[in-house]
Amino acid sequence: MECQCEKNDSDDAVSGWWLNGNSVQMGAFTVVGYLLYRFSQTLPALIRWPIRLFCSLTGLSALWSWVSRLVGTLRGIQSLFKWLSRVWKFVVAFSSKFKWLVAVVRAITGSSGDGAESGTTPANILNLLSDLSGGSCPTKPGLRLILLGPTGGGRTSLADTVLGSSETKSPMSPLMESTKQRSVVDGREVTVIDTPDLLGPSLGNKKRAKEALRSLQLASPGPHAFLLVIQAPGSSMGIDQDATQAIQATLELFGHEVTGHVIIVLTHADRLGPRRTVDQLLDVDTGDLRRAVSLCGKRPELVDNRPDCPAEAQSATRRQLLGRVMEMKELRGHFIHELQRSEDRIREELLADMASVLARKLGRT
Repeated sequence: MECQCEKNDSDDAVSGWWLNGNSVQMGAFTVVGYLLYRFSQTLPALIRWPIRLFCSLTGLSALWSWVSRLVGTLRGIQSLFKWLSRVWKFVVAFSSKFKWLVAVVRAITGSSGDGAESGTTPANILNLLSDLSGGSCPTKPGLRLILLGPTGGGRTSLADTVLGSSETKSPMSPLMESTKQRSVVDGREVTVIDTPDLLGPSLGNKKRAKEALRSLQLASPGPHAFLLVIQAPGSSMGIDQDATQAIQATLELFGHEVTGHVIIVLTHADRLGPRRTVDQLLDVDTGDLRRAVSLCGKRPELVDNRPDCPAEAQSATRRQLLGRVMEMKELRGHFIHELQRSEDRIREELLADMASVLARKLGRT
């Protein structure tokens, strides 16, 4: 079927898509009138009233007043949407920071989202808070440890095990100064001070003394335990590290009172064969390890500190060592060096002298 369209009809249809001359003239006249009206706002009164009269007679004032109100309304709606978006962003950010509150309320009320019952004991609630905070919220008293021992004994890897670190950090060069690391382990803040080789002659006496006091300062107000880290006898292809000499060097640096806070940690247990125990090492010992144990008066610990040690074994080692330190803390508290006591006495004497001077000054006024 063919379309029968008149030529005049098609011309009218096409012409309807375009503005005719009258429409363009009216639009231009409207724009010019509005510009004259706005321009009249800045003119003196004698010149302003003819232009206002012209705009009033042509109807431009009412038209553009309506347009101005419409534009103002749209701007108000835009400002409202901007304000609502800011409020929404604030609510989302605020709720994300306190999302743990919902879980705590569920734990207290005994309800959960899937209908399962949850414990409402204080221990469960504290564990929940610790888990939600990523383990960064300690809920138990903290522990402070200083690691001692010769180079190659495994201090750094043992520090990673105690702190529960998943990344193994193998230093490219021997440690030259004491470093402090801190982590939350099972709801308890654990601070570990790793030291350079304070027990050997490689640093020199002045450097050894300085780093020994620095390690105590990093563990302020005092460490709960000194972990003396040495290789287990028979684990090295060369000469075994002398445990007795290490104990004696520790006593020279920190005083004889440190013996109550020293735990010998024998490393590289994986090189001794399966199921090797401390008792077996003491049985075959030629006397060096026994003398070291008699000097510190405590049973040593045998650990496997290799980098690829299974996570379960590392957790067991961590629990065992921290359990020993907790027992030592409950029995003896933290260690205080003789120089720290002297510093405290000097500080108290200085405070008393300053108080006397201030009292005399106040008495004169």
